[in-house]
Amino acid sequence: MSTAILYWAIMFAQTALVAAMLLALTRMIKGPRAQDRVLGLDTLYVNSMLLLLVFGIRTGNTLYFEASLIIAILGFVATVALAKFLMRGEVIE
Repeated sequence: MSTAILYWAIMFAQTALVAAMLLALTRMIKGPRAQDRVLGLDTLYVNSMLLLLVFGIRTGNTLYFEASLIIAILGFVATVALAKFLMRGEVIE
């Protein structure tokens, strides 16, 4: 694969992920209900994790891959806790 094609594909992926993060941020801020805000937060952490993975591919640095793994784990736990709070009104039973 040509390096120019790889470069432009990575640039396009980064641009698309930043645009998706901005849209998720607006949904998180303007969401009419709390469920919409939780979905916006969930989408925001997934997009940030993917953006870090693309940065890791671009630079070849493994630190980005480890940071994206931590974001994925913490984001999943936060989404489960928020969903449980919205369903029952308490996180710890």
